Amino acid sequence: MNLPAFIGWMDGLPYCIKSAIPAGGGDLTRAQKLAVLRALARLTRDQRRMALQTFPAAMVQALAEEWWWGAHGGQVEPKAADNGEPWRVWAIVAGRGFGKTRAGAEWVWARAREDSNARIALVAATIDEVERVMVKGESGLLNIGRAHEHPRWIASKNILLFPSGAEAHAFSAERPEKLRGPQHHFAWCDELAKWPHADDTWNNLMLGLRLGERPRTVVTTTPRPVPLLKRLLGLPRCARTEGRTNENPHLPADFRHAVQAMFANTRLGRQELDGLLLDEFEGALWTRDLLEKARHPSPTWGEGRLAEGERGEGFTRIVIGLDPPASTGGDSCGIVVCARDEDGICWVLADLTASGLSPEAWARRVAEAARLYGAVKVVAEKNQGGDMIASILRAVDADLPVKLVHAGASKAARAEPIALRFETGGARLAGHFPELEDQLCALTWNGYQGPGSPDRADAMVWAMTELFEKQQAEPRVRRL
Repeated sequence: MNLPAFIGWMDGLPYCIKSAIPAGGGDLTRAQKLAVLRALARLTRDQRRMALQTFPAAMVQALAEEWWWGAHGGQVEPKAADNGEPWRVWAIVAGRGFGKTRAGAEWVWARAREDSNARIALVAATIDEVERVMVKGESGLLNIGRAHEHPRWIASKNILLFPSGAEAHAFSAERPEKLRGPQHHFAWCDELAKWPHADDTWNNLMLGLRLGERPRTVVTTTPRPVPLLKRLLGLPRCARTEGRTNENPHLPADFRHAVQAMFANTRLGRQELDGLLLDEFEGALWTRDLLEKARHPSPTWGEGRLAEGERGEGFTRIVIGLDPPASTGGDSCGIVVCARDEDGICWVLADLTASGLSPEAWARRVAEAARLYGAVKVVAEKNQGGDMIASILRAVDADLPVKLVHAGASKAARAEPIALRFETGGARLAGHFPELEDQLCALTWNGYQGPGSPDRADAMVWAMTELFEKQQAEPRVRRL
């Protein structure tokens, strides 16, 4: 049977050949439903509405209840882990409101439908959260079943009974010993990054996940830099999908706009809305908390712009730090603008770092920044190019004051005095600088732990070092 033939045309209007539809209209296979959906997708909105009106109610309901065709982005189950093997752990690490709970609940329902003997573990931080979110929530297991499916939650036993005969048992990370002994085919772990006794809970769960030919676990969580989450994401058979709050088309537009206005580019927003795992490294010279305390939000500086009337006002000296790329098209060219105010506090004003630029292009970018901010000097690392760096800059602007510095000490040794200034309040951030802050928090005494090269951090350190050294060299008048 060719289901796209269901939809024909008569006088320019679509119609459905009802006799070609199976009795009841709801007994279509997944392939047949997909064929109908593809045919409907080729119609206009009005044509689709008229075509659906000719379908039996059972068929429309059967199409509407299929989850797989409406899933978006990171809600779609991956075919394999990163190493190409069948995944054993699927981690959906995404922002608030992305649809993690719905994806996890739909995956559990699929397992319950295909295996009437399935035993499934539902694990959250507390039993209350299992019941309130995973079972009874708007996207919980009780609320997303099909019309003819009537699961039963027995709260006294913490068991959910599926119509197929499959069972889901609730567990709490507050009582990891409860997972010592029970065996399961599958597991759904919600908000793992906030679990108490996380390691013991996870270990006991994994040791009991041994029923069936292919036991699997889905993890739905907003990211936090906790050891367990980082450990499981590093497992060879872990498949990871991601998503941002804004990617859920079903969220109210007013909510999306409001949270973006409140939290965009902040640490909280990057974690809770963008679903980014913001690492904390042992021995880091900067921490996220330190940077938050050093921040003075500005609506313009953090994006590399100055509002009218802001140019240089309140600052006694402005410097640009430059970390040139080793080659064209290689690492980014670090360009960071810093300034010292009348109280001697040094500020990060803008991160203008860019990648993929030719030498002439990044030199023009530096010269334009110097003019815009009124910088009195460009401090550039000469290890990658020597005196040629100054020649490239002066070819664009002959009057550009350039100071070349040599990176003799390690990055950590150069950065430590600047990190200390942040700790004592002598250095601050004039806005939000997500990529720069990531690099600062990845600078440790054991080297740089982040991806790529810390070009932004290097540029900032050169500029700050120049400002503090110049400050010490300038004569001061003692007040009596």
